[in-house]
Amino acid sequence: MEPLKREHYTRRLEDFAGKDLIKVVTGVRRSGKSTLFRLFIDRLKDKGVGESQILFYNFEDFGLRKALENPMGLHEEIVARAENTETLYVFLDEIQKMPAFENFVSSLHLRPNIDVYITGSNAYLLSGELSTLLTGRYVQIHVLPLSFKEFLGAKQDRRPDAAFNEYMRFGGMPGVAGLPEMLHTQYLRDVFESIIEKDILFRHKWHKDNHFERILNFLLGSTGSPVSANNITNALKANNIAVSRNTVEDYMAALSESYLFYKCSRYDIKGKGVLATGEKYYVADLGFKRAILGSENTDYGHNLENIVYLELLRRSDRLYTGKSNGKEVDFVQIDKDGYKNYYQVAWTAMSGETLERELAPLNAIKDSNAKYLLTMDPPSGDSYNGIRKLNAVDWLMGQDFFRTP
Repeated sequence: MEPLKREHYTRRLEDFAGKDLIKVVTGVRRSGKSTLFRLFIDRLKDKGVGESQILFYNFEDFGLRKALENPMGLHEEIVARAENTETLYVFLDEIQKMPAFENFVSSLHLRPNIDVYITGSNAYLLSGELSTLLTGRYVQIHVLPLSFKEFLGAKQDRRPDAAFNEYMRFGGMPGVAGLPEMLHTQYLRDVFESIIEKDILFRHKWHKDNHFERILNFLLGSTGSPVSANNITNALKANNIAVSRNTVEDYMAALSESYLFYKCSRYDIKGKGVLATGEKYYVADLGFKRAILGSENTDYGHNLENIVYLELLRRSDRLYTGKSNGKEVDFVQIDKDGYKNYYQVAWTAMSGETLERELAPLNAIKDSNAKYLLTMDPPSGDSYNGIRKLNAVDWLMGQDFFRTP
């Protein structure tokens, strides 16, 4: 199967190609970062860049173990190659595998004719010395699993409603799109375990114990609901399971660092500030939730909310869950100019009572920013006091709002 083009990400790499910035591509394992590099390399070749001007290293390749043991030797090899070309494009995939990778990357970036691109599957990549060394000298491009629009493009023989049912069940990990359905669940379990083992347990030198697994499953089962370390600690204690709040916080932080979960903080719409409590967690791909917890744990409303969250994350500069006059607003999207969009998400709002309940938080907001109610109800074009009710699948397939640099 030909790899998906993922145009919005390749365009961003093209925009920054040749600029004096390190291109840092982040995202959960198997979300398509390595494939993105290969697609971009093909673009470079199409524009006349020669094979000798491109170096690609995947540091999860066992064949590069000697390079990891001797980074100085690899550094000298790359610098020597750069002496014989106008521009050398260097791609360093999963660079965090290299000891002291921060200095390695920073040193390459000092060479005026070396254009550096790196990937990592952990937020640690930009949380430590690299960020300090390179302040103002890098741009981050965060890769998410396939949007529904991309997924639909890979399923050209499917009608949107049938494709969306599959997307709800198995998510948008690129590897799923090319596999028969009978293999989806096993593939997702394998990827999930790989993330846990390689990007969390190995990195933190932890052992997988019952506490970790219970906390992980609690988060998976709570997508779309407010969650805190106290919630989890108390829930476990109620089941006679003793675990400290600090341990729970450490596990939650590690799960977010690996990009397996995203923490969505709460925004006080009236006070215009971020609150310290009431955050929600969303899983990076909905397919993981079903693969690990099983189909009997399906909550259609919260699953749709998870999909909308990931789509808004693609489109937003800042994204929060909201609070207005004591009412909960699912999402507050803020663009780079400070304009806001407010979103409420419900599986259905066909009955008058349900519609009134879902509109109430948006009606409580007194500013003039755009407000939307997204549901799976048939498209109607209805508007209620300026609040537009949209079919969620239509919205997911709509105009490309992906972030611009």
